[in-house]
Amino acid sequence: MASPLKLISHKLCPHVQRAAIALTEKGVPFVRIDIDHANKPDWFLKISPLGKTPVLMVGDHAIFESAVILEYLEETQAHPLHPADALRRAEHRSWIEFGSAVLNDIAGLYSAADEAAFKAKAAQLEARVARLETRLIAAPWFDGETFSLVDAVFGPVFRYFDVFDEIGDFGILTGKPKLARWRAALAARASVRSAVSVDYPALLRNFLDRRRSYISQLRAKLAA
Repeated sequence: MASPLKLISHKLCPHVQRAAIALTEKGVPFVRIDIDHANKPDWFLKISPLGKTPVLMVGDHAIFESAVILEYLEETQAHPLHPADALRRAEHRSWIEFGSAVLNDIAGLYSAADEAAFKAKAAQLEARVARLETRLIAAPWFDGETFSLVDAVFGPVFRYFDVFDEIGDFGILTGKPKLARWRAALAARASVRSAVSVDYPALLRNFLDRRRSYISQLRAKLAA
């Protein structure tokens, strides 16, 4: 019997979560190995040319970059998460890239140093997700009744807002009913829930506090 796949991970990495969700949806056994981004072991740097997670180990072969991992799983494992039609499949890949852009916007939001920069990043992110609202079906998934890789990509996106909502209402998801339905459906999905450890919210709060950014200041005021 072949040894299970190994997913080299970081507990907060949203790109790792994509891969974990896809593996779970496909029913593929895998072993998850967490590393510390602040103290990357030498063995990890040898298998990850970009020094980033996730890395999927298939025997002695290392596959890096989450989009590549997702495509490899589609090509080699049962229970496809992409549409069968080539045009719809290409569109889904495009929205996966859009999901990566949303994650970059979120990183800009929690890294913003002051209120002005934060509000600018929040407006940029709101405009991005407003565009998503116009395409989304959310009945209950991105494109209807079938869970897809686009859903796997956005599960980790909305997870950030579970903690952001504790800090304040920044208006980013306000007035977007389809996004609200989709977010709720994703939060209840077993594969999405199991993609992080039970201490994820506490780890994310601690991560935000260490940023020394505007959102860190907001959290400090809440704690005062």
